[in-house]
Amino acid sequence: MTEVEIKKEVERQFDILSRGCEEIINEEEFKKKLEKSIISNKPLKIKLGIDPSGTELHLGHAVPLRKLKQFQDLGHHVYFLIGTFTGRIGDPTGKSETRKMLSEDQVMENIKTYLDQVALILDLNKINVVYNADWLEKLKLTDVLKLLSMFTVSQMISREDFSKRLSENKPVSLIEFMYPILQGYDSVELEADVELGATEQKFNLLRGRDLQKNFGQEQQICMIMPILEGLDGVEKMSKSLNNYIGVKDNPNDMFGKIMSISDELMYNYYKMITEISFEEIDKIKESVENGSLHPMEAKKKLGSEVVKIYHGEEAGEEARKWFENVFSKRSLDVDLPEVLLEYKEVGVIDLLVKETELVKTTSEARRLIEQGGFKINDKAIKDIKAYIQIESGMIIRIGKKKIVKVK
Repeated sequence: MTEVEIKKEVERQFDILSRGCEEIINEEEFKKKLEKSIISNKPLKIKLGIDPSGTELHLGHAVPLRKLKQFQDLGHHVYFLIGTFTGRIGDPTGKSETRKMLSEDQVMENIKTYLDQVALILDLNKINVVYNADWLEKLKLTDVLKLLSMFTVSQMISREDFSKRLSENKPVSLIEFMYPILQGYDSVELEADVELGATEQKFNLLRGRDLQKNFGQEQQICMIMPILEGLDGVEKMSKSLNNYIGVKDNPNDMFGKIMSISDELMYNYYKMITEISFEEIDKIKESVENGSLHPMEAKKKLGSEVVKIYHGEEAGEEARKWFENVFSKRSLDVDLPEVLLEYKEVGVIDLLVKETELVKTTSEARRLIEQGGFKINDKAIKDIKAYIQIESGMIIRIGKKKIVKVK
């Protein structure tokens, strides 16, 4: 390749890989790494680590995974690191209290379904799956002390969540200090060229750069990805907050959840979890703002795009038709999600919160009922003290987007 062709290829790859990034530390170093890779025909080593703290991956996890796929598609070597050791400690990032340590059995149980879900995004035949227990468990006490000597207490407590907890007289364990150091050592072990992580992981990623420098390695690029907001538009997407879309959700559920987000959040989802170009997203936004495109239609397009990524184009179109039949045309001549309930008389609040779990809190259930958002067989029930006799075939609708049928 000529010098001009090399420069053009560097810019092409940089444009693809920098899309949607919150920050790259630093951009010039990254371009030099890309240039070196192209000239030498030696792929970069790209690292993404995920701790198996749960069993289900959601679209928030998919943001860095999809970035990893872009590196994969460009021919770089992708390392998907599962934190079989660090997962036992738990990343203290963003936590207001010390996390309980997981047992090895708990960690191994959690990772059983991880790769099946990752396969929805990445080609498993083209990635290197590694487990950090393979090297972290082999560290001797002298090795650990050497790592600790490379950092100061003031460095560690400069981390925002640590300093906040200390200012509130809440404990911070020494094990938590170890977490970012061990994550950083993973980069040394892999000799990573680039590490991906969310904005809240920035402190940890930078420790990888520090350690690589101390071990005489070329420092990794820190590619910081924005955090995907959950369906509520307030907190980050999280299974524990029940504001998530799972990568293995069925097409109708996935589409319905997309339709429940606010119009403002819609554009962020377009940018972070679809492959639609920023130029087209800007056109969609402009069309909504000038009134030529209804926000619901823009959201339906988003829903179809997301379903297409995980279930295929046909499933995306079918999910849209299902939604339009049930929620727009009010047709119930379609397959509805079913729930198995005991046939008994139950209060409406308990029906929504405890029996069907369609609503998270009593106060939310009360509000929806009083506002006419709760229907049995399409008949509104507005009395919060009402009792319902549960029967087979009963259709329960809550709000605009949730509907189930009793088996």
